[in-house]
Amino acid sequence: MRTRIAIGLAGVVLLLAAASVRAHHAFASEFDVNKPLTLRGTLTKLEWINPHSWFHVDVKDADGKVAEWMIEGGSPNAMLRLGFNLYVVPVGTEIVIEGYQAKDGTNKAVGKNLTLTDGRRMFLGSSAPGSQPDPKQR
Repeated sequence: MRTRIAIGLAGVVLLLAAASVRAHHAFASEFDVNKPLTLRGTLTKLEWINPHSWFHVDVKDADGKVAEWMIEGGSPNAMLRLGFNLYVVPVGTEIVIEGYQAKDGTNKAVGKNLTLTDGRRMFLGSSAPGSQPDPKQR
């Protein structure tokens, strides 16, 4: 009887573990390497929510229409190790983001690099292909 209970509990634990692994996605499951993009806009919000950070950016098109984009960055811990904190890029700052658009075509992307108007370029700690921090960034 104890063996059956132990096997049943082990099965439940394995199912729960599999669900959490599936919940954390790989780059290719959500973003398209064939849809690189560069966005210039104004940071409206920065969220540090595990397992990712999120940059909310208002981007104007050629007609002046504003679209809100959500840009995924690395984990808050990775961002801190790269020299980021909540005060490095204040809300209202104009930024340029290089990254890859979501496969579903929505205004969501994974960020690779962030560039400020003064030319400083920062790695976003993301899962984007070829993403590596600049050795001079630290």
